[in-house]
Amino acid sequence: MRHCIYPGTFDPITFGHLDVLERASRLFDKVTVGVAANPGKGPIFSQEKRLDLVRTVSRHIPNVTAVAFDGLLVEFARKQKAVAVIRGIRALSDFEFEFNMALMNRHLEPDIETIFVMPRETYSYTSSNLVKQVAKLGGDIAHFVPPEVVAALREAYAKR
Repeated sequence: MRHCIYPGTFDPITFGHLDVLERASRLFDKVTVGVAANPGKGPIFSQEKRLDLVRTVSRHIPNVTAVAFDGLLVEFARKQKAVAVIRGIRALSDFEFEFNMALMNRHLEPDIETIFVMPRETYSYTSSNLVKQVAKLGGDIAHFVPPEVVAALREAYAKR
């Protein structure tokens, strides 16, 4: 069985993330979404909430599961018995960062490949940070994230 990891903070998961996930699900028999703890990024949602949102909005993809992880991505991928890591690339600026990360991961674990996947061009400018900024200021984010995420962001910013 060909198994890959799609890692990220997913704070929050966007339609761009889902597009990459759907593409990966067609390339691999099994896709595990790895929801990283990543406290250094200061996520608005807890890791548990992000995991719940990922599971909810990806339930229509039968070969996808989601789990939380902390630590090195390659160690997580090795434990999951994955052969590849999927990384979404929106623009050239993403590529430079992701390329360096892929080379480091290859150094740490040469048997796990990194595959770059581009989302549909309509999502090429969408990022979790931009979505959060628009949501915080009360803007319409329904074109960027699923309804469950819209509701979660509204609730999170109403409490602040």
